[in-house]
Amino acid sequence: MASETASTSGPPMGKYLASTDKKTRDKAIKNLAAFLSDSSREPLPKSEMTKLWKGVFYCFWMSDKPLVQQALASEIADIILAISNITVSLAFLRGFWESTVKEWNTIDRLRIDKYYMLIRRFVNASFRLLIRTGWDPEACREYNSILTDRGGPLCPDDPRVPTSLAYHLSDIYLEELDKALGVPPVESPLPAPLSALLSPFFILAARTPTIVTYQRIQSALFDPLLTAFAVQEESDEPPSRKRPRLSSSALPSLVSNACNSNPTDEGPVSRAQLRITLLKQMFDTASKPETRDANRRRLYALWKENMEDNEDGSGSGTEVDGS
Repeated sequence: MASETASTSGPPMGKYLASTDKKTRDKAIKNLAAFLSDSSREPLPKSEMTKLWKGVFYCFWMSDKPLVQQALASEIADIILAISNITVSLAFLRGFWESTVKEWNTIDRLRIDKYYMLIRRFVNASFRLLIRTGWDPEACREYNSILTDRGGPLCPDDPRVPTSLAYHLSDIYLEELDKALGVPPVESPLPAPLSALLSPFFILAARTPTIVTYQRIQSALFDPLLTAFAVQEESDEPPSRKRPRLSSSALPSLVSNACNSNPTDEGPVSRAQLRITLLKQMFDTASKPETRDANRRRLYALWKENMEDNEDGSGSGTEVDGS
């Protein structure tokens, strides 16, 4: 089997990845990692990547017992980190998301939780990959296009994409980014460029026709970030009447190691400035002609509410230029 699954001319065959025998599947995954991590490897053609991911998808489908599933999810996701060529890593990541979107509605309720876990592992590995590139702008753009292109989990105008994928991504995105920033590499990671990393969610919030999707993005991403970046002065007064304030300790690594858009030039910036930048991105998104009218009103309302908080002192006197 080794010669067939580790062929120099092609990746491990799907029939080995989806074998009913666990040892065969395990060996196929290891051979796949070795095949893709070859430094001379070019990205696979789309047709080959699709076939490969069908095999990987069902390899994970066949796994049972929680510890086995957790170990396999980490092993599959970490393949994108084992690949030295960033183009090949991102092509493998795109294959994962396209396969997940395509196969999602076939997953039964007994298996859905382990696929949610697999997504979480891939989100975390993706952030670690971008950290390793120093948040290379081209890599970040390609990552965002993977999420928002047709067939991607955050595509706003592809009816084939299950809404539950956007919900789950909204729920875990900040947590996994915070985790990735909190795992020190050999050198301290550059700060995370929030404007770029949040762009897919702003696109979806602006253009989704589903109010529940918008509300999930606001409650799971926008509200927690605005709260974490709020600068509260010492006072006996209660928090803002509009919403309870969460402690910034909920996202400690992100709060202390994030920037607006250029990690190399900016370095980590203050919570107050991050909050202002987030509000400006919200205002700019609401102002775009392609933003749906109902979503525009919601974004403007959220922006206005938080600008009033700034005027109460949480923004340290910084203002957004809304012109």
